[in-house]
Amino acid sequence: MPFRIAIVNDLAMAREALRRVVAAIPDTAVAWLAADGAEALDKARTDRPDLVLMDLIMPVMDGVECTRNIMREAPCPIVVVTATVEGNASRVYDAIGAGALDAVETPRLGANGAHGERALVDKVNAVRRMRQADAAPRRAPSPIARAADAASAARPGAACPLVVVGASTGGPQAIAAILEAIPVPAPFAVVVVQHMDANFLPGLATWLATQTKRPVRLARAGDRPDPGCVLIAGEPRQLVMDADGRLNYVDGDPAAIHRPSVDAFFHSLAASRSTCGAAVLLTGMGKDGAEGMLALRERGWNTIAQDQQSCVVWGMPGAAVGLGAAAHVLPLRQIGPTLVESAAASRAERRP
Repeated sequence: MPFRIAIVNDLAMAREALRRVVAAIPDTAVAWLAADGAEALDKARTDRPDLVLMDLIMPVMDGVECTRNIMREAPCPIVVVTATVEGNASRVYDAIGAGALDAVETPRLGANGAHGERALVDKVNAVRRMRQADAAPRRAPSPIARAADAASAARPGAACPLVVVGASTGGPQAIAAILEAIPVPAPFAVVVVQHMDANFLPGLATWLATQTKRPVRLARAGDRPDPGCVLIAGEPRQLVMDADGRLNYVDGDPAAIHRPSVDAFFHSLAASRSTCGAAVLLTGMGKDGAEGMLALRERGWNTIAQDQQSCVVWGMPGAAVGLGAAAHVLPLRQIGPTLVESAAASRAERRP
């Protein structure tokens, strides 16, 4: 079956440009067209597509509200397509927080077809690969993880100086909620891998700093995470930690769906053995991070998955739970306080 794509835009010329781009991609088809968010929501309820290309500024119901409603009533991948990503930055982050995967600028319709379509085609193909990867078999729960269940069920494990967080769909708001629950300065370093186009990551760092009233910046090669810092993977490559506890970027597998990938970062932490701490998987479509979290749990890390009720999409944390990778499954509101309480307990245990 073709990969079915819905197009939502109030401008007829933009809808036609997007229709032409979709028609030119092999094995894809237009599922339906909508001129505003309300029409799109009605159509999504009865005919859920494989992907929605969502405009931001529309009459009746805008793209942010439509994204929020679709993710609640008929969840499916959504990519924001807008005339100017930079000019609509605040709305773009609102839409990503509501559940959109990414954003790209609208191709322009010209005499020889649509122009500026390459970025959109790349996004469509990336979402299709992600959906195909989701359908692949998952590893069976590890005997080590199963054996650890009884020991970890009593209370969350003691936190060490590093907290690592993976997130995708709906991630920015979830990350902000966790950071807001942590004192300033934090008693541990926080490193975040959020699925997002690298062009938007500097804006994400600024947005999180504004929302949480704490310093947040992109991770640089050679950084050694220190307590109190919040670092975000900031390049379209894989963030890894080496044996000396320093962060670096590598190209990694050229066929990797996500750049940066939560799995790539978590696996590097498990392999480096240079530190330990807590790993958190938040709301997100797909299953990136589940196997990496399992590797961390087998190395003695405390592992926490966001629960289904508080997720925009319970894909990534749900995959971790299915693998037995998550020692604890918690509502979003409890994750930050749990990390702080565990850090305090760990400090108390270390006192003579």
